[in-house]
Amino acid sequence: MQRHASWGSFFNINSREPKPSLQDTKEARTKGTQKETIRITGSMENGAVNGYEMETPKNITIKGILSLLMESIDDDKNHSRSVISLGMGDPTAHSCFHTTHVAQEAVVDALQSDKFNGYAPTVGLPQTRRAIAEYLSCDLPYKLSSDDVFITSGCTQAIDVALTMLARPGANILLPRPGFPIYELCAAFRGLEVRHFDLLPEKGFEADPDAIAALADQNTVALVIINPGNPCGNVYSYQHLKKIAETAEKLKILVIADEVYGHLAFGHNPFVPMGSFGSIVPVLTLGSLSKRWMVPGWRLGWFVTSDPSGMFRNPKVVERIKKYFDILGGPATFIQAAVPRILEQTDEVFFKRTINILKQTSDICCDRIKEIPCISCPHKPEGSMAVMMKLNLLLLEDISDDIDFCFKMAREESVIILPGTAVGLKNWLRITFAADPASLEEALRRVKSFCQRHSKQRERC
Repeated sequence: MQRHASWGSFFNINSREPKPSLQDTKEARTKGTQKETIRITGSMENGAVNGYEMETPKNITIKGILSLLMESIDDDKNHSRSVISLGMGDPTAHSCFHTTHVAQEAVVDALQSDKFNGYAPTVGLPQTRRAIAEYLSCDLPYKLSSDDVFITSGCTQAIDVALTMLARPGANILLPRPGFPIYELCAAFRGLEVRHFDLLPEKGFEADPDAIAALADQNTVALVIINPGNPCGNVYSYQHLKKIAETAEKLKILVIADEVYGHLAFGHNPFVPMGSFGSIVPVLTLGSLSKRWMVPGWRLGWFVTSDPSGMFRNPKVVERIKKYFDILGGPATFIQAAVPRILEQTDEVFFKRTINILKQTSDICCDRIKEIPCISCPHKPEGSMAVMMKLNLLLLEDISDDIDFCFKMAREESVIILPGTAVGLKNWLRITFAADPASLEEALRRVKSFCQRHSKQRERC
């Protein structure tokens, strides 16, 4: 294990201009010293332009595989029953989840004010950045400033910003497995090598600090922690997060804290933001309104430098981040303008109601799965909106793996479940329990029926 000499190398701050990605470097070598403008005359549909091969990443995406599952449903055969999706983490598809009236009114008032129809600053409206800094600071041992906050189009764009800022030739990043596949896809486009550390089901899907340390070398730029966990439904303790922070500090790497499900915790452990350990290791905090306020379509996210020691305040680091935001399209200006009121005026009753429903539906999910011998739940969810279930293929016939299971389930029962392969665990399932209780009950009844139909003789599920 080799360590970095300094934190500053992460953002390539020795250069005023963004450094080329690994792919850019390869192309530059191919072109040699040729400087003339290349006019694109060919078609990109075959993955090549003027003879230059452009490889498309082959990473599995959640939306991609869910689309294929939906397309596989035989409408003629299943016309009498509705499709129930337990695959996508969009709670707004179910009537029991809706945003607060304060959020709706704030957006309407911002739009009707006629003050927010123009462009916002590329890093976000000042009042929006300030409000998010104050909101996040409530759970931290230090105060964030508006300068620490950059507004993004959802948390997905925040992921792209983080990986783009860290990418450089030869760099690698440490990702949890199972995890959120957008990280792998983004890393592929940015030329970042991905190295996975396994989350341990028998330990509540915790990470092993020693395994993380064994993966890192002098080219490792960051490790990603998703808490509360997607897809596992775990919520890390203060002690475990501190161990991760101390491990990252020893390795001299950053921590990217994906907290899009922040505060959606209903088990033993309360939600603790990774930024609490910003004095130990620099943290990039990624989050959004999407999950806690039930508004994923509003695309209001944030990229936050949680670092009281001030590494991210280096003028060259700030300049590099701002330059990248100059080419991004952030959320609609009127949505940004509504954020201060949304954060300040949302009643705690709204949050408690959401937590109570998620606790109820997670209990339903785990209780019904207990009735199906070929599916087990190694760790009951304590947060977020999803849980990982393990398939026992030895109890099933004519089912080859988790993907086969999910496609046959969709065709035969009109129930959509995400195969674990999509998030890094073959022969597991990710079930989203953020659904109407009645719909969830019906979906799991169909799952049970499917498993009984495909179970081996004498070992009926």
